[in-house]
Amino acid sequence: MRGNEHAFWQSYLPGMKLHVAIAHYTKVPPSWNEDDYIPDVNKLYWIEEGEGYLKVGDSKVLPKPGELCLLPADVRQSYGTIGDNTFGKYWCHFTAKVGSFNLFELLKTPITVRISDSERVRESFKRLVHYHNSKEWTAAIHVQSAMLDLIAAFVEHADPIVVQAPASGAMDKMNVVLAYIDEHLSESLSVDQLAQLVHFHPNYFIRLFKNTTGLSPIQYVNHKRMGKAKQMLAFTNMSVSAIAETLTMDAPYFSRLFKEYTALSPSDFRELALAGAAPATQG
Repeated sequence: MRGNEHAFWQSYLPGMKLHVAIAHYTKVPPSWNEDDYIPDVNKLYWIEEGEGYLKVGDSKVLPKPGELCLLPADVRQSYGTIGDNTFGKYWCHFTAKVGSFNLFELLKTPITVRISDSERVRESFKRLVHYHNSKEWTAAIHVQSAMLDLIAAFVEHADPIVVQAPASGAMDKMNVVLAYIDEHLSESLSVDQLAQLVHFHPNYFIRLFKNTTGLSPIQYVNHKRMGKAKQMLAFTNMSVSAIAETLTMDAPYFSRLFKEYTALSPSDFRELALAGAAPATQG
């Protein structure tokens, strides 16, 4: 992953909000067709069989079985059949918000990607369809998990992919703040200090920060600190107290916050990391 893409995922995606509007498997009829419309949701298709066409903007593709297709919201598009051998496809309509932005405003991707592990995508779509129509009390959690896995699979296989933050003075200033946070995690950071960095009133700064990242400034700082703590626990011999001090926290508060973020105590996380079984150590 290129540096700007990695920074984007690390900075903006912790607060991403997903909503799945509909999920199904369909063998489309020969009449399946619509031209030059602009949907207000993203659409994801997994092609199991058949043929047809998709068009996004001025780009037209003929997806093949084994391909995952993304049609982003708020973009002119068309679709249709090209014969009697129509698509059999898993599909869903969903929204994905990063702060106040649509995810695929920020990520420019191809329309289709070929997936190396087709069974992974098929099983994720099956779970998505099942739990989206389920009354089980844990269904919403499973829906989120399956949808995140499908988005991850698409992005991992997308080439080229362009990270494109909306051009605005406010976004430029927010990038300055995020970079500053990354470089000063071992120092005391306050909302007033971060707001002064870009000459915003603290109340306006908090609102803009949350609209941009989906998290409050303090939530974001804590998220980044816990990511750094996981790296130090996994790759250094520093004591838990020393790590807490490095992150400007007292040890009891650090341990409590770490467990909130990871469901493990720092000591348990280190033990699993040394055994090679800890959760991912990237913040």
